[in-house]
Amino acid sequence: MAGRKPSNTFLSLLIKALLPFSPFWFSVEPWDTLAVRGAPALLNCSAHSGDPASEPTAPQARVEWKKDGTFLSLAPDDGRRRVLPDGSLLISSVVHSKHNKPDEGTYQCVATIDSLGTIASRTARLTVAGMPRFSSQPAAASIRLGDSQVLACDVNPDLVPLARWEREREPLELSSRLVQLPNGALVVSNASEADAGLYRCMVENAGPVKTSEEAQLTILPGNTIDTIYEGKLELVGGGSLLIYNLTEEDAGVYSCMADITNNTIEAKAELTVQVPPEFLKRPANIYAHESMDIMFQCEVTGSPAPTVKWVKNGDAVIPSDYFKIINEHNLQVLGLVKSDEGFYQCLAENDAGNMQSSAQLIILEHGTLGGEPNGQAHCPSSRGVANPTGPTPSAPRDVVASLVSTRFIKLTWRPPAEPNGEDLTYSVYFNQEGTNRERILNTSRPGEMQVTIQNLMPDSKYKFRVVAHNKNGLGESSAVLKVATQGEVQVPGPAPNLQAVSTTPTSVTLSWDTPLTGNGDVLTYKVYYMEKGLDLEQDIDAGALSYTLMGLKKFTEYSIRVVAFNKHGPGVSTGDITVTTLSDVPSAPPQNLTVEVHNSKSIMVRWQPPPPGAQNGEITGYKIRYRKGTRKSEAAETTGGTQLFQLIDGLERGTEYTFRVSAITVNGSGPATEWSTAETFESDLDESRVPDIPSSLHVRPLVNSIVVSWTPPENQDMVVRGYTIGYGIGSPHAQTIKVDYKQRYYSIENLDPSSHYVITLKAFNNVGEGIPVYESAITRPQSDPIDPDVDLYELFHAPYTPVPDPTPMLPPVGVQASVLSHDTIKVTWADNSLPKNQKITDARYYTVRWKTNIPANTKLKTANTTNLSHMVTGLKPNTLYEFSVMVTKGRRTSTWSMTAQGTTFETIPSSSPKDVTVVSKELKPRTIIVNWQPPSEANGKITGYIIYYSTDVNAEVHDWVIEPVVGNRLTHQIQELTLDTTYYFKIQARNSKGMGPMSEAVHFRTPKSKCGGGGGPWRLIGSERGEGGGGGGGGIPGGITGSGDNHILVIVVIISVGAFTIIVVVVGAFLCTRRTTSHQKKKRAASKSSNSSHKYKGNSKDLKPPDLWIHHERLELKPIDKSPEPNPVMTDTPIPRTSQDINPVDPSLDNSLNTPSTEPLPPQAQPPCQAEHQHPEPEGSYQDSTATDDEPSASGSYCSAGQPPTAHVRPTHPLKSFAVPANPAAIFESPALPSMPLLTQTGPQLHSVKTASIGTLGRVRPPMSVTVPSAPDVPETSKMLEDVDSVSTSYEPDELTEEMAHLEDLMKDLNAITTA
Repeated sequence: MAGRKPSNTFLSLLIKALLPFSPFWFSVEPWDTLAVRGAPALLNCSAHSGDPASEPTAPQARVEWKKDGTFLSLAPDDGRRRVLPDGSLLISSVVHSKHNKPDEGTYQCVATIDSLGTIASRTARLTVAGMPRFSSQPAAASIRLGDSQVLACDVNPDLVPLARWEREREPLELSSRLVQLPNGALVVSNASEADAGLYRCMVENAGPVKTSEEAQLTILPGNTIDTIYEGKLELVGGGSLLIYNLTEEDAGVYSCMADITNNTIEAKAELTVQVPPEFLKRPANIYAHESMDIMFQCEVTGSPAPTVKWVKNGDAVIPSDYFKIINEHNLQVLGLVKSDEGFYQCLAENDAGNMQSSAQLIILEHGTLGGEPNGQAHCPSSRGVANPTGPTPSAPRDVVASLVSTRFIKLTWRPPAEPNGEDLTYSVYFNQEGTNRERILNTSRPGEMQVTIQNLMPDSKYKFRVVAHNKNGLGESSAVLKVATQGEVQVPGPAPNLQAVSTTPTSVTLSWDTPLTGNGDVLTYKVYYMEKGLDLEQDIDAGALSYTLMGLKKFTEYSIRVVAFNKHGPGVSTGDITVTTLSDVPSAPPQNLTVEVHNSKSIMVRWQPPPPGAQNGEITGYKIRYRKGTRKSEAAETTGGTQLFQLIDGLERGTEYTFRVSAITVNGSGPATEWSTAETFESDLDESRVPDIPSSLHVRPLVNSIVVSWTPPENQDMVVRGYTIGYGIGSPHAQTIKVDYKQRYYSIENLDPSSHYVITLKAFNNVGEGIPVYESAITRPQSDPIDPDVDLYELFHAPYTPVPDPTPMLPPVGVQASVLSHDTIKVTWADNSLPKNQKITDARYYTVRWKTNIPANTKLKTANTTNLSHMVTGLKPNTLYEFSVMVTKGRRTSTWSMTAQGTTFETIPSSSPKDVTVVSKELKPRTIIVNWQPPSEANGKITGYIIYYSTDVNAEVHDWVIEPVVGNRLTHQIQELTLDTTYYFKIQARNSKGMGPMSEAVHFRTPKSKCGGGGGPWRLIGSERGEGGGGGGGGIPGGITGSGDNHILVIVVIISVGAFTIIVVVVGAFLCTRRTTSHQKKKRAASKSSNSSHKYKGNSKDLKPPDLWIHHERLELKPIDKSPEPNPVMTDTPIPRTSQDINPVDPSLDNSLNTPSTEPLPPQAQPPCQAEHQHPEPEGSYQDSTATDDEPSASGSYCSAGQPPTAHVRPTHPLKSFAVPANPAAIFESPALPSMPLLTQTGPQLHSVKTASIGTLGRVRPPMSVTVPSAPDVPETSKMLEDVDSVSTSYEPDELTEEMAHLEDLMKDLNAITTA
């Protein structure tokens, strides 16, 4: 127990006992004062230190005064201004004239105790009142009982608090009926007889009282009215609004609305409530050690938002590299030194007032007990009571800067050689060269041996050292490491104090200040603004410190930022601020107006709000105007803003009414809809239950349709609002159609011929659907069309069946689809069966149907409307839709109109890139390859990706390193990473509308040494230039490495194998030629004479393909799945990029040679897997880069389960040669030939942070196999020679000579490779 370190609570109490904070505060502070010329003025102030009960001899504070920021020089003989014993300032006689105002200004009390420090009070404004002047005076008036009257009295604004009213020369007592306005005027509301009399306004100043003229108020007979009072709001003066107990929540726009006949007029005013600053969190006292970083927190509120300034010992704190203002309110002090001790004050100020709060900082010596009593100082926990009996750690080793940027440096190190304990923690001390402030940063957990130092200055030199400490205390310091941050172009900083005010419904006025940082003068500013929800940012140049944006949308929220430009380019952008333009009356009528007869005396009116872009404000209500028949007089009803229907009752029976609706905002009424007509019932029908069953149902089948007719229920007293027709093959529930209650006929279209359909018919009303009636029919065969001359009436035998009208309606014309946003399209059309004014006066309605052009989603959607337009919402972004319209009138319908198309606008991607994987690059442990797939919801064409990577998954986004990638790439390599380090990767997709969400973090750890990595892939020479590349050693016998000498050795092996192949071919051909009989020669000659274009004997079926056809120009390998199966199945998957990649085939080659074989290589012909011998690849070539049309890929992998490499062989210009099957030699890859991107990766996602490891590339990707001509199915050398023998017997000696010439050309190419 004796060796246990004291707890933090004990240390805190011990420190407070040994080094207590010294209280120092103001008991009284000055306040704003209104003084009168020639009269005395007193500004109170009193400061105290210590606790009077425990410290009766506490030192007294010395009080001084500042006026307008400058100390007052109060001479002893100055009898007019003096400081009283308690610290207050007394001005015995205020001096004030037009040209001499020595006493008016801002005062501040400053108290000092030499042994403690200095504190400053809040500021107070001393204002000297002027001479009273009346700009308007009360006038005589006569009002009736219950009316209201305003008596004017406009005086100087500073004298309004001194104004009062008298009636009959007696002081007037104010009440809820008698209210004095802020400008001094008197409002008399709900007048009574007692209010009659003479009124006058008076201003009491230090001099004689200033009195206005008297005015007689006469009360005439009338009726009194009740005062409207609701909570804290009261209506006074006939129309004025009085608010009691004003709070900040009462701020806003108040509207006074009046209905005059059919119009609504409105006047509005904005109420701004100013609230003085108030502390939500005051700065707290802090203990700290030197070199530490501390922060004084100060949270304030108020309206308008207060500004915060910091003062240290009475002097203003100027922000610098070591004194920083954080989040506009908090003060951060970096790298403490002893001189930083003292009192710090937070001064908050706005237009309504100012406040201050202070805190004390005490710097502890390193030998003193340390701790964190208030949680402010970040002191390492090991700095407790040192144990002199135990050893401390030695110096940490190998301190290096593993990552250096412009503003941050990452340090890593190794543990001390002599840790002398477990769970070591580390402290990093650093300072900028040329300064004496050394800062400290501690590791976050024991054993951590890396730290990132942020917020450094660009192009600056820093010194770093690391100290380890164990339970016995601090150990030895490491050697000093000097590191310079990278430089950056000195562009302007953000423009401070950016403000935006909407001046009209279509304009916003901006203002800002000059940036505080930057290299050179600001040349211009650029204002970026973006409408909320559209993600399309626009910009405009501004040459000054203010600009007015014009032509904006009404009542629309905009996001605005400003960027300053100097000679180096654009600077740091300001933060986004939002502003909403002022509202206005709606510019479009409500949509989709429908009227439905409810009964004989009421009609239900329904509608949808105006389009979002035309509302121009918050819809506060709707006005419904209606009239009877052709009368011009109108009636009106008003609904609330969210109500989209209204039942109009009290109407006459069997009467036609017309309706139209307009939307209302606080600014007034917008345009109204077109008139819509409905006729009330002659008599009221019963709707207490569902309708009865229809009295009859008849069907008449045609080839592709069935004509259905019916009669209504026999009980005519029940309300029928429509009919539901159900039909389907074998079941009536497959499709459902609803028709109007007046309709008696319907044709079901688009049916299958010779099919048995079941049809059901139900009447319905608002209660529900009635009992169905069933019928079935079999459509006619395709070869049996209906006679068009047959009268439809003859098909139905019931005498009460009405005669259907065979004349169809004309389909709508001029269908247009107007795209409004990423999910809304407005469909409009014209109806040629309407008059020229296109006014709908009957009960027709239109059906709009739409579908996408996506094959997998061909489902049709429909909607009904009684207008000539319809808003289709809820669509998918960046999707093509087709629209068509048909019209229905009674039992007549039209065919579908011509289609119109519209593609919704793009919007930002709503999902992140998927299937993100990270793999190491073969033979390059410091290089990784990131692969991904596009987002599933791209919402537009992907124009690019941004890869973020960092060693700290919790770092801020702006601290991650970024790598931009073009939109058509799905893979990217990142080089020069640190070995044995965990990196985190995120990817973000971008389209023309902006950035989508980031993917989940994927972490990957680089290998521990430069020799790590898996077996090298097979490589092929893919270019005629013969550029050698560093292939992997997986297929190279003998363990060849990647040095320059070994490259020559590889080439020598290739030449040796080639020479051996040539010798075998020549010997075999020579032996076969000697055994050729004269009969065979004649047969070959006859074959040559009959077909001179063929040089091979027989057809392609007689010739076995050689082991590897060497093409002269292009050959491509694809990655394959490293399947653990012993006999994997290979598929033929050629993937040409374009039609230009497939060149014409040499006509001299038989067709069978153009078809790659799908047979795998026999096991005896497969080379061994040399996973330990690798070749470094040249710069610019990596396995997963995207190949272009001119540079096909030539990379692959082969090292698992004995599988051979697969390749897609392009059949272009093959050499007329063949080879003896043998183990392939070393294969190289041209650096100019990157491979195809990876395919989509599949697999369950188990964790939010995905894990990638070295060597998993082949296992996580599905195979992308393409074929290469396989080896013969006889592995033995004797069988191969026999094959060669059988092939070579079909050649003449002159042909063999020609083949030898080709082989000599090949040798020249190999020599060229060697020399290159």
